[in-house]
Amino acid sequence: MSTRAFLGIGSNLGDRRANLQRGADLLAACAGIDLMASSRVYETDPVGGIDQPDFLNAVLEIETDLSASNLLARCSEVEAGLGRTREIHWGPRTLDIDLLIYDAAEIAEPDLIVPHPRMHERSFVMMPLLELEPHPMLPGGIPPADVEPEGDVRLFGPPLEIKR
Repeated sequence: MSTRAFLGIGSNLGDRRANLQRGADLLAACAGIDLMASSRVYETDPVGGIDQPDFLNAVLEIETDLSASNLLARCSEVEAGLGRTREIHWGPRTLDIDLLIYDAAEIAEPDLIVPHPRMHERSFVMMPLLELEPHPMLPGGIPPADVEPEGDVRLFGPPLEIKR
């Protein structure tokens, strides 16, 4: 049974656009993940108060046969493969992949909360997500029309390439 999911993807180190594309390509190469669509790419200010470069962000729509926890594990493997380290909370990174939505599932586990608990607060998630899904499932059933996310978001470029 295939599940529709949305992933937030971001980078603020090195060739940010190339990091996003390589991350999307690596996800598409994973067994059980079918990359369906990408939002356009946005440039955004960093969150968390740490002095660091601006991010590039996009949202990916996928179909998957993986459980949510196995999907998150694949995302972590892709991040690590592109040099992601977790030394500073909300610090700079070559690649960050967040599981935003996993079909209509509501998951509350120690290492996984879906829908992503802060996605509706962040413009860098909501703007690209709404390009792909005009009525996303938000935490607590919040209607998208009631969301006022924070953050400066600037259109950077076209969607990431979907390689099949």
